[in-house]
Amino acid sequence: MASSVSSQQDQVLVEAISSARILTLNRPKQLNAQTIQMGKGRAFSVGGDVAAVVRDIRADDWRVGANFFMKVYTLNYLMATYSKLQVSILNGIVMGGGAGASLHGRFCVATENTIFAMPETALGLFPDVAASYFLSRLPGFFGEYVGLTGSRLDGAEMLACGLATHFVPSVKLPMLEAALCDVDSSDPVIISSIIDQYCEQPSLKEQSVYNRLDVIDRCFSQKTVEEILSALEREVVHQMDGWISATIQTLKKASPTSLKISLRSIREGRLQGVGACLVRDYRMVCHVLQGELSKDFYEGCRAILLDKDKNPKWEPSKLELIADSTVDCYFSKVNNEEWEDLKLPTRAKFNLPPYAIAKL
Repeated sequence: MASSVSSQQDQVLVEAISSARILTLNRPKQLNAQTIQMGKGRAFSVGGDVAAVVRDIRADDWRVGANFFMKVYTLNYLMATYSKLQVSILNGIVMGGGAGASLHGRFCVATENTIFAMPETALGLFPDVAASYFLSRLPGFFGEYVGLTGSRLDGAEMLACGLATHFVPSVKLPMLEAALCDVDSSDPVIISSIIDQYCEQPSLKEQSVYNRLDVIDRCFSQKTVEEILSALEREVVHQMDGWISATIQTLKKASPTSLKISLRSIREGRLQGVGACLVRDYRMVCHVLQGELSKDFYEGCRAILLDKDKNPKWEPSKLELIADSTVDCYFSKVNNEEWEDLKLPTRAKFNLPPYAIAKL
């Protein structure tokens, strides 16, 4: 059985075992934050290394960051529409871009160590990497809740809501990986049956947010962020619930601009394929990086990742100060003669399996 491993200094380790290829993100000290060069450690990936992106932009210009996201989104699309099966083992932290590098694959295996979140609104960004595709397809309006609040989900919650396809206790992962490497098949039925042999059905914790779907649906089904907040505040009047109060505070601490563009993005994603979601993400992120509509991304990175005072000064500071016309601008083409829309590779349907075709 041939086996080859790349240099330990590589940011992505590639191991070939029989017909399988194992890719391991390898920036453990940075929790596998993704770079253009790109794990080991306690994180699958905390997403893109946005602090590094901000530093690069300050040294050059916003198009450096745009180039980074262009490559990330193109990779997301290739993974979502890849003809070969991808099994993502999420035995740790999965946030932001880490979700883009895993959830678009055919199988996603969560464990008791999994922690998932899309925390972008606290940074002045938005859930990108076509998160509007997979969040909008969660039960009810759970995707709006997860995307706007950045709420953390454990492995059992990921399985319950459909973000994960399987749950395997971490102690069984070596046996699962060995079994997957031994099988000489790319048939999703066969691969799924192998994973099933190591699966367990975890129980949701009593205080799991997924047990609050009724409240989430009542509140996060509202048309605007302002109406969502009002609905939550009405719920507090009827029931003194610490979770509802905490959710209200989380939304009020997030970037108002991020909340508005994130809600619209998730709603649009319900009717779009992965490619269209990524094209929209690229328009939005370029406007964010350009900083002409708002500089919240840079302020969020300063407060959360760089200075770490955790006290961002958002501008505009209130939801009611953000006009619908401003939100519209984030979804339009960037007014720059050197800029162009994201160009994704052409995919021929006859070469793709049904699960990949469904995402086009």
